[in-house]
Amino acid sequence: MVGNAASYLLVFFGGGLGATLRHLINIACARCIGTGFPYGTFIINITGSTVMGLIAGYLALKGEASQPWRLFVMTGILGGYTTFSAFSLDAALLYERGELAPAAFYVMGSVILSITGLFAGLAVVRHLT
Repeated sequence: MVGNAASYLLVFFGGGLGATLRHLINIACARCIGTGFPYGTFIINITGSTVMGLIAGYLALKGEASQPWRLFVMTGILGGYTTFSAFSLDAALLYERGELAPAAFYVMGSVILSITGLFAGLAVVRHLT
């Protein structure tokens, strides 16, 4: 078991690496492909979810990874790279447990309420300024 302070440091450093990688990919996509479509975020969400699936599948089939490794890679690096990977894993786990209604609610609610929240935040700022 990882000590509390050590676990926070693992997530902190992993998150920094993941966020840096996300930034590099966003910059590279903007320079190479353009900014007419959010290619960087699109690629990040897909690759992050794919890597999360590979790791989760490996852990489910081949055994347990150490807590420090999971914290550093899954929570830290992938969490900093994209939270979409965690969202995708949570949705898949609900679905695979046969919890179809909660899975649908989670997916639709997350997308609709997150976008609604963004527009609400924009509206509040526009109203106040």
